[in-house]
Amino acid sequence: MLSFLLVPLYTSPKVLSSPAEYGKVSIIFSYFVLFNVILAYGMETAFFRFFNKENNKEAVVGTSTISLIVSSLGFFILAILLQEQISNLINIEVKYIKLVIWILLLDALVIIPFAWLRANQRPMRYAFIKILNVVINLGLNLFFLLALKNLAVKHSLFESIYMPNFEISYIFIANLVASAVTLALMLGFYIKIKYKFNKALWKQMIKYAFPVLIAGIAFSINETFDRILLDYLLPPDIAETHIGMYSACYKLALFMTLFATAYRLGIEPFFFSHANEENPQKNYARILEFFVALGSVILLSVVVFADILKPIIITGEEYWEAMWVVPIILIANLCLGIYHNLSVWYKITDRTKFGAYISVFGAIVTLAINFVFIKTFSYKASAFATLAAYGVMMLLSYYFGRKYYPIPYNLKKIMLYLGISIVFSIISFYYFRENYYVGITLLAILFGLMWTQEKTQIKKILKR
Repeated sequence: MLSFLLVPLYTSPKVLSSPAEYGKVSIIFSYFVLFNVILAYGMETAFFRFFNKENNKEAVVGTSTISLIVSSLGFFILAILLQEQISNLINIEVKYIKLVIWILLLDALVIIPFAWLRANQRPMRYAFIKILNVVINLGLNLFFLLALKNLAVKHSLFESIYMPNFEISYIFIANLVASAVTLALMLGFYIKIKYKFNKALWKQMIKYAFPVLIAGIAFSINETFDRILLDYLLPPDIAETHIGMYSACYKLALFMTLFATAYRLGIEPFFFSHANEENPQKNYARILEFFVALGSVILLSVVVFADILKPIIITGEEYWEAMWVVPIILIANLCLGIYHNLSVWYKITDRTKFGAYISVFGAIVTLAINFVFIKTFSYKASAFATLAAYGVMMLLSYYFGRKYYPIPYNLKKIMLYLGISIVFSIISFYYFRENYYVGITLLAILFGLMWTQEKTQIKKILKR
C-alpha cells in the first residue's frame, strides 16, 4: 500500500525530476525485495507450520527467533564491511547502500514477531503496527520531499537538515525511521519470549524452510528482477527512463496485489489451522472460487477505469507511455493470487520442495523471455514475461496438486469468471479504451453473471 500511495509523489516533476530518477529508486527497491527474501529464508512459513504442528510452541518461537537474530546480525556486519564492493557490483552509490543495509536489518528482526501475532490471531495489533509503519513512512516522505525545502527557507532550524538534490536519500531515510519505530513497538515480544534453542527442531525447520527460500528467490526474480535486467540490457541513455515509466504504470496493478496479499495473509494461517479437520478440501475449494470471483471484478474494474485513475496516481504525463502494460500486469497478478491459493497442497503435505521447483521454473521463464526480448520490446517484454511466469506457475501447481492433495475445485465456474474477465479486459482496454459506455456495459454483464451464479451465497453474507 505504501509504495502505491507514494507513486503520485514520486512521479511528480516537482519531486523527482524525471522518470529516470524514479527508475533509480525502482532498481534499489528491486534489490530490497530480493534481500528481504534471503534474510527471511523461509523461516516465517516454517514458523507457521511448526507452531501449529508442535506441542512445545515456546521451543518453536525461541528457536526461530534466535535463528533470525543471528543470521540478520551476521548479514549486517558482513554487508557493512563489504559495502564498497557491493556498490561497485550492483552500480548503486554507497550512500544508498548504507541506508538499505540498515533497513534490511530492522525489517528482518520483525519477521518472527509479526508471524507470532498472525499465528496467535491478533489482527488488530498486527494491523495497527503495519498501518503506523505506513503512516510514518508516508508522513516523512511528504515532509522531506514537499515541506522541508520551504521550511528551510523560513526557519534556520530546518535549514540545517535540508540538503538539495537529496531526494532519493530522503526516501530511504523515511523508510529507515518507519522500520526503526516498527521494531521498537515489537520489542515487547523479544522481552517476554524464552530464548531456548532446539537444534534438532531448528534442523527440521531449516529443512522445511529451504525450499520456501528457493521459491522466494524465484518469486523475487519474477516480481522485480525485470527492472534490474532492463537496466542491464537496455542502452544506458534510456534504461532508467524506461524503468521509471514501467515501474510507475506497474503500480496500477497494485489494486490486485493488495487484494491478493490481504487474502493470503488471512488465508495462510487458516490453511494450516484447519488442515487436521475432516474434509478441509471442500473449504479450500470454495475459498479459491471466492478469490477468483473478486479478483475478476477487480481486474475488469481497474482496466475499465485505468485512464481515470492514471492522472490521480501517476502525476507526471511522461510516465503514461507505459500504460499499455497495465492489463497484462493485472492478469499476471491475478494468476499469482490463484497460485498462492493453489499452493496449499504442498504446504499442508510438507512438500515445499515442489513450491521451489515451480517457482524456479517460473523464474527461468521470466529470465528467458526478458533476455531474449528486452532489447527489442523493452518493458513490454518484461510485462509478458511476468504473465507467462505466473500463468505457468499457476498451471503447474494445479497439476501437481491433483496428484498429491486433490481438492474439488469447481473448474467450470473458475474458468468462466477468469476467461470472461480477461476477454472483457482486453476488449475494453485495447479496442475500446476510454469508451465508458462499452466498459461499464462489460462490467454490468460480469456482475450479472456472478449474481446468477452466487446469489444464494451473497444473500447469506448480506443477512449476516
